[in-house]
Amino acid sequence: MAKMVLLSQYLAINSVDLSDYTRKAELSIEVEDKDVTTYGSLGWKAVLGGLKSGELSIEFLQDVAATKIDSIMWPLLGTVVTFEVRADSAAVGTSNPKYTGSILIKGWNPIEGSVGDEASVGLSFPTSGAVTRATV
Repeated sequence: MAKMVLLSQYLAINSVDLSDYTRKAELSIEVEDKDVTTYGSLGWKAVLGGLKSGELSIEFLQDVAATKIDSIMWPLLGTVVTFEVRADSAAVGTSNPKYTGSILIKGWNPIEGSVGDEASVGLSFPTSGAVTRATV
């Protein structure tokens, strides 16, 4: 089985490459489980898949200078924008699929941390609509 170490993850939000600010990006997708158990199930729970949803969790290193991450993300607050994430910044292919969709920028933490901490921002954004996986 192949193994990998994340060294050059790629993240774009609203078609802007934010990889230089990104410390961590995690895309999680899940499907609701709907209970369809009947007496005919003979005591076993039966489930079907319901609605799909996702979440893009990100940790950025903060920069409030003009044209940096804070000025890029602040105007997006409250809007639904596109995203693309992949394990490596290399070209998309069968060994490096891209995941794309839309997210709601539902929050932004311009100032976060304690004395002596690096300035970072950790947030999670819900997906809106379908998330796709592509290898081309």
